[in-house]
Amino acid sequence: MTSLYNFKGITVVPSAKELKEIVLSKTQRKTPTVVHRQYAISRIRSFYARKIKFLQQTLHDKLSQIINEFPKTEEVHPFYSDLMNILYDKDHYKIALGQVNTNRHLVAQIAREYVRLMKYSDSLYRCKLLKRAALGRMVKLLKRQNSSFEYLEQVRQHLSRLPSIDPNTRTLILCGFPNVGKSSLMNSLSRADVEVQPYAFTTKSLYVGHFDYRYLRWQIIDTPGILDQPLEQRNTIEMQAVTALAHLKATVLFVMDVSEQCDHTIEEQINLFESIRPLFANKPVFVGLNKVDIVRRGEIATEKQALLEQLEKKDIPVCELSTVSKEGVITLRDKACDALMAQRVQRKLQSKGYDNNIISRLYVAVPEPRDDKVRAPFIPPGALVKRTDRAALKENKNVERMECDMPQKFVIPEIWEGHNISDFLREDIEELFADLSKEERERIEAGVYDKDLDSDDEETKKLLRRALVIREKEELAKQEFRIKKGTDQPKVARKIGQKRTRTMENFEHAMSQLGVDISSKKMKNLESDSSHPIRGKRIRVGRSQSLVGNTALPRDVQGVPDIETYDKAKKSKRKGQRPMQQDARKGEGDHHVFDMKPKHLFSGKRGLGKTTRHVLEREDVVMISLILDDIDAVKGKAVEKLLIKLSLELDINLWNQKNMYEFESTGDSYLDMLVDNPDDDERIKIKNGIKGSVGDSEKIFMTVFRRSK
Repeated sequence: MTSLYNFKGITVVPSAKELKEIVLSKTQRKTPTVVHRQYAISRIRSFYARKIKFLQQTLHDKLSQIINEFPKTEEVHPFYSDLMNILYDKDHYKIALGQVNTNRHLVAQIAREYVRLMKYSDSLYRCKLLKRAALGRMVKLLKRQNSSFEYLEQVRQHLSRLPSIDPNTRTLILCGFPNVGKSSLMNSLSRADVEVQPYAFTTKSLYVGHFDYRYLRWQIIDTPGILDQPLEQRNTIEMQAVTALAHLKATVLFVMDVSEQCDHTIEEQINLFESIRPLFANKPVFVGLNKVDIVRRGEIATEKQALLEQLEKKDIPVCELSTVSKEGVITLRDKACDALMAQRVQRKLQSKGYDNNIISRLYVAVPEPRDDKVRAPFIPPGALVKRTDRAALKENKNVERMECDMPQKFVIPEIWEGHNISDFLREDIEELFADLSKEERERIEAGVYDKDLDSDDEETKKLLRRALVIREKEELAKQEFRIKKGTDQPKVARKIGQKRTRTMENFEHAMSQLGVDISSKKMKNLESDSSHPIRGKRIRVGRSQSLVGNTALPRDVQGVPDIETYDKAKKSKRKGQRPMQQDARKGEGDHHVFDMKPKHLFSGKRGLGKTTRHVLEREDVVMISLILDDIDAVKGKAVEKLLIKLSLELDINLWNQKNMYEFESTGDSYLDMLVDNPDDDERIKIKNGIKGSVGDSEKIFMTVFRRSK
């Protein structure tokens, strides 16, 4: 059963510090961040005015959401209004929301003031100072109201934990002294699981449960215990029960402990009942004597029995029950539900608009007599004469109708509308009908109509068998169609698919299954027709030719000259993938985020001229060295071609070939000779390298060094 109000849907109220970070970060992200002194002053003013307006609008939306989502005490049901007053103090609650509303108006006022001042600023520095002052004053307002935000957050958390009570539905309310068995009775009647302990005030708030009775959903409310004391001295726990009893239209079940194990005598419990009885006005009330499994009603003192009898004389039913043995629990529930249903139906019947028809929405005004004078309705004389004449004419018609003679026999004409009537009449029609009726009775007595249907002749039986075969064939065809329709395989054209089954054997078998006589005598015309030569397009009978399209070879097969090369490439591919398969089967196509916070997303807006990246600039290149395994085997022409190719790709001037031939040492010593301190430089090694066709065993690698920043 859903609640009338969705308190659980209220948005979390942030603290002043969290709200400040939210609005400032959103303003930084959603507005431009780059401005220069060279811009026109109007552009600079609009740049900073936009930030002020955006922050004001963001704060306005956040504060408006807080104000609108919290319930208004004047708009909610009186039950929830008083409950909020008891739990949260209505004045404190209104002051907190009022302060949030005041902050919203002050933020808008500050924004208008500084946007107006922004029009008179004459430099970027003054505009920036005005923007900082405006944002600082707005945020300062939030810090001053931090206590209101924290209080509203606590109220929101408590509201979300309130039970979902519908004040307008069918309800049972349990009340009484603490530790009399209210929670045990609720657990017995509903699917709730309320804590039960052998001490007082185990239940400190309202609990709601639900059960079904006569195909309707009912709710039962367990209230905290109430003590017999003045209303001003009752605490918050007791006032919750008083609020539920005062505002909910429900059946009241006042639970009493007849064994007096709750530390309260029957006299004290009856005194409590009489003290809170004004809250039971216009509500069905039942008194439940709990714990009769310990002490029966007849076993208590005579004075106490007299007090209970006085309650019964006041038309207050007293029922015995036990939550341990379940005795009388269902009886009490049924009586309470029936009483509440009868009262609700009676209230709807007595209300003016219980029905939605037009009669219930009409009001008939009946004038009250102001004196004893008789004021008869005025009827004009002409209308009286007409009324008298109409009445006399009506009486004459009745007299004539009563005094008229019986109708005479009319002569039937011989011809009527071109038909001879004698053709449609028989004088012995009654005798003929009597003979037919007699013959029919004789047939019934002889049992002519009692014969079974098995007495059909051979031709009828044959037709019935053939009809049965046809029905079975139709059912099989339907099932085959459903099976074919449910498959996901490609559809074959009907013309192509039927060619395979168009044979004389299949035709004869199908016809024989349908009950058609296919003897040679019956099929002579078909044989003679099939013997004639077929003119025109010939239809092939039997299995049709396979329809196979020309498909291209796979890409990995097209690029190799023979099968041996293909097998060798496949082996190399598997060998290269082996390390990746060992590493959790991760390949080149697997998505992986190497850096969860890349720098280019958190370093601000990009300036002018910064759109090009990853370009190898000419001044950053120090040298390109070629390290060769066997320098003596390198031919001059091959090295020269390789240097020209690198010069074109990297757009830089390499040193000439003469300097390349002058060194005769290993690569590392040559690097130490050209660069003073290679350890301080940042190295980028291109591992794949550039292979040259200078020999069988030579390997050429390129190393690029960048100058240290």
